[in-house]
Amino acid sequence: MSGPSRRTLARALEALADFADPSPSLEQYLTPPEIAAHIAHQARMQGDLEGWTVDLGTGTGMLAIAASLAGAEGVVGIDVDPEALALARTNAARIDEAGSDGPLEWVRGDAAEPPLSPPVDGDVTVLSNPPFGAQRGNRHADREFLETARSIASVSYTIHNEGSQAFVESYAADAGADVTHAFRAEFPIAKRFEFHTEAETTLEAEVFRIEW
Repeated sequence: MSGPSRRTLARALEALADFADPSPSLEQYLTPPEIAAHIAHQARMQGDLEGWTVDLGTGTGMLAIAASLAGAEGVVGIDVDPEALALARTNAARIDEAGSDGPLEWVRGDAAEPPLSPPVDGDVTVLSNPPFGAQRGNRHADREFLETARSIASVSYTIHNEGSQAFVESYAADAGADVTHAFRAEFPIAKRFEFHTEAETTLEAEVFRIEW
């Protein structure tokens, strides 16, 4: 399946705006363009963008827009925060001249209980950068995102905090699923909340592709 290179995708995604007033409780961080480009490029190479792609907790729209630019037939970005969806729409319009091969839609809803059902006429691929669970009340938030992926998708790509591989592989095995790909990725975070003590820090993240 032809499409833009990973580098071309990352360069286009660099134009997307970050949250102006991010919510600490929702752990709103900009997904790095390099990671989004890597995921979208890998999904295209695996043939995972040929049906509907769902970005759970879309935030700025980074993963949804990356999938659209990579050639996904149809993309839905879901977020519980209306301001995040407004930003995602603005970001999509910002790079509209780059072109996309399929429709890009935005839906307000809880990623743990998405307002959609899997279509009977095609597969669904989930892309998601769930909360890492750093904030009180968000413990095991990534589990809820995996549960949703399990319920609606045939394939998912999710970003997790370092040290999550054993948990993700165990969860997938219990669900009768397979972790087919895993790679590490640097996740730079600029100072944005009062509890941040450094101007910028870099987290080591892990990305997993699961066939459900």
